[in-house]
Amino acid sequence: MTKPDKLKQLAQMIPIWGRELGFQEVGISDIDLQEQEGKLKQWLDKGYQGDMQWMGEHGNKRSRPEELLPGTQRVISARMNYLPPSTEPIRVLKDSNKAYVSRYALGRDYHKLIRKRLSLLAKQIEEFIGHEHGARAFVDSAPVMERPLAEKAGLGWTGKHTLLIEREVGSWFFLGEIFTNLDLPINKELSEDHCGDCKACLQVCPTDAFPEPYVLDARRCISYLTIEFDGVIPEEFRDPMGNRVFGCDDCQAICPWNKYAHNTAEQDFLPRHNLHDSDLLELFGWTEEEFLQRTAGSPLRRIGYQRWQRNLSIGLANAESNGLIVKALEERLVSADTVLSEHFSWAIAQQKQPGRRRKRKIKRQSV
Repeated sequence: MTKPDKLKQLAQMIPIWGRELGFQEVGISDIDLQEQEGKLKQWLDKGYQGDMQWMGEHGNKRSRPEELLPGTQRVISARMNYLPPSTEPIRVLKDSNKAYVSRYALGRDYHKLIRKRLSLLAKQIEEFIGHEHGARAFVDSAPVMERPLAEKAGLGWTGKHTLLIEREVGSWFFLGEIFTNLDLPINKELSEDHCGDCKACLQVCPTDAFPEPYVLDARRCISYLTIEFDGVIPEEFRDPMGNRVFGCDDCQAICPWNKYAHNTAEQDFLPRHNLHDSDLLELFGWTEEEFLQRTAGSPLRRIGYQRWQRNLSIGLANAESNGLIVKALEERLVSADTVLSEHFSWAIAQQKQPGRRRKRKIKRQSV
């Protein structure tokens, strides 16, 4: 068998092996991200990355895979569904006494699971080729433009909310990549954007984080504010945050394409400690020791106990008026540091405010 024929056969086998490893779809792309490199620079120049300075680091490695891993010719992109069944995101969002945790974070951290599966896929490729090849698996672990690469590999199109969407499954999925030096045949990129005139995701955003379609200002995004941002959350965002204490799924929950979403079959992604349906006050009552114990192996662990308390206090401020909430906040306020003291005091004032407004949605501009 000639080398081109063997590579063609390999490209046909990779998606099959991927499905056997639990991925729902696998595609292969080239590494030309010149167009995306320009868009990334414009985005960074506008400061939309907020405190995520790492987005602008590493030179051009993010948009030039061959600089990140010398010799790279192709990127194998894979997607894995993560939405757990029966977690009812809309119902929880509408219940101000519940804590809303982004659906990707209800179970175990996805990084190790997906990286292990990708490494197994790379091993199968090596065995087929018959010799060691330059390959490396990535899952949010390096400067990789995973969404544009997955789009080039035919796994979907980029929606107006900047997430990848696939017509038959929506957008509730993780992405991972294998960089390889093999000159594999590539998949056809989806050329059509199926969002049409729909603006549901832009209009539902509680903090108006989209200055225009396909552009996210992370500084206004609840996912950024609750996970990436380490400090005092600006007061203008606290009321619209509602009960969202870790991430935000509004733009996905409203997307019409997600009526076709497939639930995950991975046990590791199923909710732990009832996080899909917990009361804010119950979670606020966790000690730091309990937080560390119950978030072991969870994406929640990365924000630490202080940010967890900060986020929950905002949720409690937006919950129904309750003397128990005020009592819990006042008890924690006694030993709070400067950041937590600011949020706890504000939350207490909100709870005590007569006839206070219910959480509102910011609208600062038309999109």
